[in-house]
Amino acid sequence: MTTFNIPNMSCGHCKATVEKTIHAIDPEAQIEFDMASRKITLDSRAHPDNVQTALASAGYPATLA
Repeated sequence: MTTFNIPNMSCGHCKATVEKTIHAIDPEAQIEFDMASRKITLDSRAHPDNVQTALASAGYPATLA
């Protein structure tokens, strides 16, 4: 499990975009959202660097928590 801070994630649309972006690189990824703290916990086979790159390209830069 990897936790990411995603400061730009603040609404349902943001959540949907983050989910779609991650599932594009790992369709089987399991994502737990904490919208209040703007974090996700991710269980994925994708390398964290690839996740960060994909999220940044989608407009949601992420850092490891």
